[in-house]
Amino acid sequence: MSDLIFADSLSRLGTESAFMVLARASKLAAEGREIINLGIGQPDFQTPEHIVEAGIKALRDGHHGYTPANGLPVLREAVAADLHHRHGAEVNPDNVVVVPGGKPTMFFAVLMFGQPGTEIMYPNPGFPIYESVIKYSGATPVPIRLREENGFAFSAEEVLGQITDRTRLIIINSPANPTGGVTPREEIDKLVAGLMEHPQVALLSDEIYSQMLYHGQEHVSLLQYPEIRDRLILLDGWSKTYAMTGWRLGFAVWPDAAVDHVTRLCINDHSCVNAAAQYAGLAALTGPQDAVRDMVAEFDSRRAVIVAALNDLPGVRCSDPGGAFYAFPNIEGTGMSAMEAQNRFLDEAGVATVAGTSFGAMGEDYLRFSYANSEANIRKAIDRIGAIL
Repeated sequence: MSDLIFADSLSRLGTESAFMVLARASKLAAEGREIINLGIGQPDFQTPEHIVEAGIKALRDGHHGYTPANGLPVLREAVAADLHHRHGAEVNPDNVVVVPGGKPTMFFAVLMFGQPGTEIMYPNPGFPIYESVIKYSGATPVPIRLREENGFAFSAEEVLGQITDRTRLIIINSPANPTGGVTPREEIDKLVAGLMEHPQVALLSDEIYSQMLYHGQEHVSLLQYPEIRDRLILLDGWSKTYAMTGWRLGFAVWPDAAVDHVTRLCINDHSCVNAAAQYAGLAALTGPQDAVRDMVAEFDSRRAVIVAALNDLPGVRCSDPGGAFYAFPNIEGTGMSAMEAQNRFLDEAGVATVAGTSFGAMGEDYLRFSYANSEANIRKAIDRIGAIL
């Protein structure tokens, strides 16, 4: 019997429930059950071949050693060029930091600004790692409520009204996980204008789904607002856009004052990102984009199917997501809690979903469905759920 005494801070660290659902679904599948996974948030497409080949070539060419902690210069230059192309914003490659996925940027940003006595605002329902890391830092998490009636976009007036003299960081995410909500330009304009009265508040804009938009929705990057660039951290990466979740490759644009701090965090945390993945990321940004357009078009088609099918279920209503690849239906009319519905649909119907409460307390009465699965499987899954309801 050990006498290990762990740090109290570990008790404040949460998890990402989608991976727990995936593990449970995988166990049921291994037992012979036919499971349709609409839970995990990753594209069901292969990484485009030219990207894979670039990674293989890098290995064969001998790129086996350490790289700069902030990423290969040629890759950071390509990121800056891509952001200029997509958002019309000038980005200095020296402000780009390449990291292993999106989560390190969240972790580093929160650790920079979060400590006991401070507050950090985050979307709720929202990506669960935001709240988890805020609590771990010792800061107080302050939820930004996302409402169904607003298309799960934040209200700038509400956000600004929650700022106190203890607020150090505001996290926003559009297009959003888990809701698929897209915040319109007018709300972002209002937020930026109001932040002029709060110069101590930094912003983390999670734009990892920025290229996944539907039915004419506009993505508004915070990079387009020069008045806040000196306190803006932009998070983006390759995982979703290029179906590269397992490559573990992301990037962020940091303000001048934070670049040295985040570089030191990289050195202390992971040294650098593996070289082959970075060369693959370079090929993704500089090569053909047909696969991205094709994937988003397929997601758009599935979006229409799943939203219509969910709205036909008794006790369920589903707003039309403007981005990402998630539907977030309201299931209050079924009489089940979010967790009860998640468990019943998996155990009785063989359909993996994720309870809305996995994304914060304000996700009660909702479930997240990922439509990163075939149209045939989506239809079959909804039919199975319909049989239960």
